[in-house]
Amino acid sequence: MSQSLKTILSLRELILSGALKPGERLSELSVVDRLGVSRTPVRTALVRLEEEGLLEAIPSGGYVVRHFSAADIFEAIEVRGTLEGLAARLAAERGPSPGRMAEIKDCLRQLDKLVQGKHEPETFSAYVELNEQFHQMLINLSGSRVVARQIERAAALPFASPSAFVGVQAVLPESRAILLVAQEQHRSVVEAIERREGARAEALMREHSRVAHRNLVVALEHQGMQDLVPGMALIRQNA
Repeated sequence: MSQSLKTILSLRELILSGALKPGERLSELSVVDRLGVSRTPVRTALVRLEEEGLLEAIPSGGYVVRHFSAADIFEAIEVRGTLEGLAARLAAERGPSPGRMAEIKDCLRQLDKLVQGKHEPETFSAYVELNEQFHQMLINLSGSRVVARQIERAAALPFASPSAFVGVQAVLPESRAILLVAQEQHRSVVEAIERREGARAEALMREHSRVAHRNLVVALEHQGMQDLVPGMALIRQNA
């Protein structure tokens, strides 16, 4: 792993864990002192995290750790859902290759086994990985590098990614029902793509993002659940 990547990961973790507070100012030198690395990887890390939306450059020089309102996060999830809907519509209209359809159907079957089995901590860890694979496969089905790049940017904030709130689902009494709904949406969008039903595929993926909306509300309402979502320390609930 390169020094730049290590620095990016270390600085990101400091922000997401709350060790660096929203509104806290950062300079290259302060981060160099804190992480014990040279200025070049620190400069790269600061620029990268600004691009991800975790930091904001300030006119006087340096950066400040951003804070977000709940409305900001809802909108970020909505943007991701809209773009994933576009990806699904393009996939349906263009007609993906049989090979790629076989891959996403295999992922769907693996998700089925998890959702229908016992819901233990390991289940949700495996679900996160497979869920991320499913969403990436769907994006790939679109055949659009432009859309893929925009979705990557939209999902850069941890709480806007497809699996951001699976940790919250893991502790909810109705977790099984939530996963069943999400999985049925997965299955329906794959069927719509295969049948070349672009409008339906788009609508399904936009609706699918509302599962994350619901889980964000639950996380904000229950203090004990906020530690389950990376970056929740950055959300200013009274904004």
